[in-house]
Amino acid sequence: MSCVFCAIVNGDAPAIRVYEDDAYLAILDIRPFTRGHTLVIPKRHTVDLTDTPPDTCADLVRIGQRIAKAARQSGLHADGNNVVINDGKAAFQSVFHIHLHVLPRQSGDKLSFAKGMLLRRDPDREETGRILRDALAELDSAPSEDAP
Repeated sequence: MSCVFCAIVNGDAPAIRVYEDDAYLAILDIRPFTRGHTLVIPKRHTVDLTDTPPDTCADLVRIGQRIAKAARQSGLHADGNNVVINDGKAAFQSVFHIHLHVLPRQSGDKLSFAKGMLLRRDPDREETGRILRDALAELDSAPSEDAP
């Protein structure tokens, strides 16, 4: 299966580019939720948060922050921004090449991510905390992939 973002990176598919360096590309979303909705994409293909190096995630946010600032200071007149990574199909990821969404927002724009969202209560927050702490400890004790 081919990756549309890899095709864009390689110049084989069209996109409106707003930022580019040796390792990253930022393009306007083809189906934007708001004017200026931008996708920040690493040029090196990874699928989601499970296989993306932490430094890549940090760089996505760093570039996304610059784009968010530009949206506030530009003719887009953004009052704020949503900055989001959808991680996996269950989290609405539709292109399986990791990317960060930057959505410029204006007060009163009526865009709602939580429309119809149900308020849920965790029946056992202590157990949930323990599960996550144990999993983090296991991750911390696992041999590093970078180790010789």
